[in-house]
Amino acid sequence: MTRKPHRDSSLATPSGFGPHDGPSTGLRFAPQGLSNLQSSTLAISPITSHSSRTHRRPDSSFGGLSHIDVHSTTDEIQSTHIDRLRMWRHDATMQHQYESASFVGENILDMTGDPNDTFWLAQIYYARTHYSRAHELLQKNDLLETSAACRYLAALCLVKQSKWRETLDLLGEQNPFGRGRGLNKIRNQDGGIQLEASMCYLRGLVFLNQNNFDRAKASFKEALLIDVKCYDAFQLLVNNSLLTAEEEQEFLTSLDFGELPEEDGDFIKLLYSTKLNKYKSAELFQSSSQKLKEKYKLEKNTDLMQSQADLLFVQCKFQACYKITQKILEIDQYKFHALPLHLACMHSLRETNKLFLLSHDLADKYPHEPATWLAVGTYYLSISKVAEARRYFSKASMMDPHFGPAWIGFAHSFALEGEHDQAISAYSTAARLFQGFVLTNHADALTTRRTHLPPLFLGMQHLALNNMALAEEYLNTSMGLCNSDPLLLNELGVVQYQKQDYQKAIYYFRAALRVALATEQSISFGKQRPNYWLYKEALAEFEEVLRVNQNDHETFAAIGLVFLHLGKIQDAILNLHEAASFNPGDPVIIDLLQRALDRNAEGGFIDSIPEPPEVMDGSSIIAEDMDEFEERSGRSIECFDASGNGLSVVEEETMALSME
Repeated sequence: MTRKPHRDSSLATPSGFGPHDGPSTGLRFAPQGLSNLQSSTLAISPITSHSSRTHRRPDSSFGGLSHIDVHSTTDEIQSTHIDRLRMWRHDATMQHQYESASFVGENILDMTGDPNDTFWLAQIYYARTHYSRAHELLQKNDLLETSAACRYLAALCLVKQSKWRETLDLLGEQNPFGRGRGLNKIRNQDGGIQLEASMCYLRGLVFLNQNNFDRAKASFKEALLIDVKCYDAFQLLVNNSLLTAEEEQEFLTSLDFGELPEEDGDFIKLLYSTKLNKYKSAELFQSSSQKLKEKYKLEKNTDLMQSQADLLFVQCKFQACYKITQKILEIDQYKFHALPLHLACMHSLRETNKLFLLSHDLADKYPHEPATWLAVGTYYLSISKVAEARRYFSKASMMDPHFGPAWIGFAHSFALEGEHDQAISAYSTAARLFQGFVLTNHADALTTRRTHLPPLFLGMQHLALNNMALAEEYLNTSMGLCNSDPLLLNELGVVQYQKQDYQKAIYYFRAALRVALATEQSISFGKQRPNYWLYKEALAEFEEVLRVNQNDHETFAAIGLVFLHLGKIQDAILNLHEAASFNPGDPVIIDLLQRALDRNAEGGFIDSIPEPPEVMDGSSIIAEDMDEFEERSGRSIECFDASGNGLSVVEEETMALSME
């Protein structure tokens, strides 16, 4: 049977039950009628109808979507009977008994032909993932030109089917309802999300899936300019790194939070502030989160905790970050937004057993979540089964092509096997699909979007290939986005060391140490110092590293190498044996241990060597105060204390060092 609504009706509801309406119940969520694009779906009650006597009054400014007045005309018996059926349908929906809801909803629509009943039946089909069915129902009943809510729902059904071209045909590539903003802006009065903003968000989602990042950014920004409550648009802007740190702060300032009640506007602005770029907004994050905790009692809010963890992770403070992500998962065991950060920390801290248990649990309970297979891949990566890790990272990326951590893990798997060309290709894909970067064969082609990780990883791969010029360009690009990552500073130091510019190398290594206040990342500086014969200082650095992580095989191997340089073969053998116990298959450790054993058998070792002479100008740089060196060199590095407060702030326009 073909279901058709009354041709002179539209989606709207009376302001309340009249004398001929059914009994009032607690199921009636919606307040007032849908009038235009400034309304939300809160205006559409699931338990009332429209009259056959309503008439269309087109509003040309809304592109053909109508504003309809409603007058009830049904008799008392029919109204009461139908309303009871509607309440049955609605309660079945709320209890997720969709078969019951569909059964009742279809019968109601056959009896009434009412647009409200069409809309709610389409909602039930959507909840059952019957997207084609829902879209066909709305289209067949000619509601797409008269109802903003129906047009939005139909577009959402097309998005779920990945029909990007059809979605744009329905929504328009530009907002067809866009008018001058400012004084003429019509404000939403029902507290929901304006449907015009929601359609702009969907338009941006389509562009994002087409990898048209500039148009996606414009659509998401327009959605928020129409209605600041469209958080999905804000989240995609931030999570996909479509704005630079400066653009994020500027855009947040431009949003009209004043259209909301004062307390609501202040609250939402504070929440959004905690989501901004952590590279350049550490102080803003601290002040906003403190206000949210004190004024709104959000001390245990997992989103705030995750933002704090993000800040610590940027600073490479993995132990502190891990403690926070553990607390998040204690509150919400399966908070998928927190899992990538938690998994990265577990991998960095070599929590292999916990990784196994977590990934096994996720695979049992959430096999359809990309984060599940990210966890499995991370576990295999931690036990050096790289091929298996790559397979699961690939699976996660196929489930969600825009799941950035899976792409990064996939690229890491090639890097660990020394497949640098494939790693570069995979990192470039990750940058293009996840971060919104535009990459060509040259680092200058990187856009200025905010995350520093893709150019950092690309720089590391070119460094491994001894492409110093490209490595330095990518690392400098990364430095322009984030100058407080110890790993990045260390890699820049390695580049300068390979170029035999030892003054700059020591500067970067010292800067890396200064940023990593907790000494969690100080291992690389220690590894480089033997090249200057500064053996005692290198050993002191390694002792600090072992205080943080007593199971680091690389640290024990480096200590063994230092003792080999010092001629203390017994100590070298002891430390290299310790390193081999943690990673028995490492060819470098095996080679060093064999050399130490050979030298021990020859008896050719000495107990000590003379104090090292000064090498070039490196020792004088180490002796001088870091602040004085920064002043002399014209460079400074931004670093933070444990709470994220800035210790020194730098906004350098150029990456060049003045080492005259």
